[in-house]
Amino acid sequence: MEWLGWIAQVVVAMGIFNVWLLRFNQSTAYRGGDATNMREEFAAYGLPVWAMYVVGGLKLTLAVLLLVGLWPGAKAVVLPAGLGMTALMVGAVAMHVKAGDPPKRALPAAAMLGLSLVAAFL
Repeated sequence: MEWLGWIAQVVVAMGIFNVWLLRFNQSTAYRGGDATNMREEFAAYGLPVWAMYVVGGLKLTLAVLLLVGLWPGAKAVVLPAGLGMTALMVGAVAMHVKAGDPPKRALPAAAMLGLSLVAAFL
């Protein structure tokens, strides 16, 4: 069952890198409100620009820690990284609800929330 945790760690990390590094300035079907990039999405949620950088920095750091946790001897970082990512994904789902987005837009955040829990506990 440990392999499921490893898969979850990699999927969560790669998903975060994709959203925050590759698609940061791109429009997707899952952006909140009518946003076409990350800055607009945070504005649609009523959040300041600095919050985008704090959240992004936290998510990228936690994603790196999830990958580091794949190495023998570094497994201790997985639980806090997984729980931290879970908390951030709860916030992401909450922001979609706050913005009145259809459930489809919150689906990736909800999936990442679930995978973060799997990574943390398996």
